[in-house]
Amino acid sequence: MRVLIVDDHPSFRASARKLLESEGYEVVGEAADGAEALAAVEELHPDVVLLDIQLPDLDGCEVAARLAENEDPPRVILTSSRDAGDYGACIDKCGARGFVPKAELSGAVLTTLLG
Repeated sequence: MRVLIVDDHPSFRASARKLLESEGYEVVGEAADGAEALAAVEELHPDVVLLDIQLPDLDGCEVAARLAENEDPPRVILTSSRDAGDYGACIDKCGARGFVPKAELSGAVLTTLLG
């Protein structure tokens, strides 16, 4: 399972990479904002995008909605340090497969959301 990690905090990208790789996921790239994420998906063709909702340019819900328009879109899992309830219907309407709080990220949680 090829994963792209999108988050504006380098420390979270590094810890998520280490965690996911230790659980058998192949992290093919990282991006720090929405524009980088869209370009990286086009270049790297990941199976999964772990996508922070709060990015400095486009929010993660907008990025997920744009990715959903691709011919063969990656599966998107949204993440945030805030609670899912803070984002209202955005999570349900953007085409993402689910949401996981950053503190609860694990390979098992991703597998469940992707299943």
